[in-house]
Amino acid sequence: MTKTWAREVPRLGQTAMRSRRVEQADIELFTKISGDRNPLHYDPEAARRSRFGEIVVQGGITSAILNAVVAENLPGPGTVFLHTDWSFKAPVRPGDTITGRVEVLEVREDKPITRLATRVLRHDDVVVLDGSALCYTMPLDDSADEG
Repeated sequence: MTKTWAREVPRLGQTAMRSRRVEQADIELFTKISGDRNPLHYDPEAARRSRFGEIVVQGGITSAILNAVVAENLPGPGTVFLHTDWSFKAPVRPGDTITGRVEVLEVREDKPITRLATRVLRHDDVVVLDGSALCYTMPLDDSADEG
């Protein structure tokens, strides 16, 4: 199996986590990238009338923590998502700290592909995103590792 992986082969049950505080500036940056100007992200009165009761961040901000965990921690550099199946369970608001967590569920022997359980929790331990992802880890040449 190790011939298909450029680095250490992930192990079944192996986990990794990464946390960050979400700020209002993240909403503005995500809007600039995506064009998502939903009033739930900007208009306090519209958000107050919604089921959320206040401003919420875009789902792309919530799920982005998983991009970082997968690319930086497990499986690590060179990893991209092939498929994701995510369910958003609760809102994230500016000021919340979120933690993305992945766990290796399956490692292919013929290709550097992993299936991961994925989860994002708020600082109050509420699950805000739950699901799975299929990832491919491509080898990086030495120059890419040097930054």
